[in-house]
Amino acid sequence: MFGSKDLVGLDIGTHSIKLVRLKKGKKGFELLNFGIMPLPPETIVDETIEKPEVVTNAIKNLFKMEKISTKEVVTAVSGQSLVIKKINVPKMTEDELAESIKVEAEQYLPFAIEEVNVDFQIIKEITPEKNEKKEGEDEPKITMDVLLVAVRKELIENRNKPILDAGLKPIIVDLDVFAIENGYELNYGIPYGEVVALIDMGDSFTNVNILVDGVTEVTRDIPGGGNRINHELQKNFNTDHKGAEKLKMGIGLNGVSEKDVANTITTVLGELSHEINKMFHNFIKSTEKNINKVVISGGCARIPGIEKILTENFDIPTEIIDPYKNIKINPKIFDLQYIQDMAPLAAIGIGLAIRRLGDKTKP
Repeated sequence: MFGSKDLVGLDIGTHSIKLVRLKKGKKGFELLNFGIMPLPPETIVDETIEKPEVVTNAIKNLFKMEKISTKEVVTAVSGQSLVIKKINVPKMTEDELAESIKVEAEQYLPFAIEEVNVDFQIIKEITPEKNEKKEGEDEPKITMDVLLVAVRKELIENRNKPILDAGLKPIIVDLDVFAIENGYELNYGIPYGEVVALIDMGDSFTNVNILVDGVTEVTRDIPGGGNRINHELQKNFNTDHKGAEKLKMGIGLNGVSEKDVANTITTVLGELSHEINKMFHNFIKSTEKNINKVVISGGCARIPGIEKILTENFDIPTEIIDPYKNIKINPKIFDLQYIQDMAPLAAIGIGLAIRRLGDKTKP
C-alpha cells in the first residue's frame, strides 16, 4: 500500500523556497538534501504566487544546486483559501462518507462547493452514554468525528503551475499545517494524553494547530507574523526590509540600541500572543482541557530569545521545534551548525519529504 520512492519536499514560502530530500531506511530517515533559495520581494503576496516565472527559475536553480534528478515532489498550500474543521456526522462507512462529504461540507464553506477540492479523515466514533436518552426520545445514534478539509482549486493550480513549468511532477499537495504535524510526530511521537499547540510563525500569517492525542482539534490562521515585526523595525529604525531582517535576528545593529530593537520585537510578539491567547482560552473553555506545551516553527522561531518571550506570554512551556530530532545527518556532508540554525525553516519541508506514494496520513 505504501510506496517507498523518495520524494522531494518543496516548501514554497513568501521569502524563500526550501527543499528537503530524505532516504528511508530500516532505522528511520536520513537527510540527503537540504537547500534554500531566496525569492525577491513581491514574488508571493498573501500566499498567492504573483510571479510564477520567478518561482520556476528558483526551483530549477535549487534542483541544479542540490544535483537532484528526481522529478516527483510533494508541496503544500496554506492561507485563507482553505478550510480545516472538525465536524460530527452520523456513523457510516468511509465509502458512504466519500459519497456525501460534499453535501456535509457545504454548510461550513465560505465559497462555492464547485470551487474546492474536499477531503476528510475519520477521527473516531462517538457512542452516546445510556443515560443520554430521555423519555419519549429515540435511542441516541452513534456518530463520528471527522476532520474536513476543503481547498480552493485555484490555490492548488497557482501553487502547482511553477512546479510543472520547472519540469517536475507535484505528486502530493499537502497542507502546511499537516506537514508540520507529520514532522512533529516523526520526531516526538504521537502525543497521547497531551494537548500540544503547534505554532508556525510565517510571514503574513501565524498558524495555530491544537492537537489532542495527536489529532487536530482546532486550527486557525492569525494575521501577522514576520512581516509585522519587520514593518515596525523599518518604521522605528529607518531601515529597509533587509536591514529589518538583520535587526530581527540580532545582527547588523550598527549603533542601534539592542534594547530598543528587543522592545519593538517584544511589543509585536505581545500583540500576536494576545490573539493566540484568545484562541487558547476559547479552546480551554469549550473542551475543559489545558494546553501542555507549545512548539514553534517558521522564520520567527529563529528570533533570539523568542522561547522565553512566548513562554511568559502564554504561561505555557514553549520550545522551538527540532525537525531533525529523529533524522540521521552525516556531518561529513552537512554543516551541522547551519542545519540547526535553519531548523525552524525546515519543519514544513521535513513533513513533506516523509510522505510516500499511496499514503494518506492526513486528508
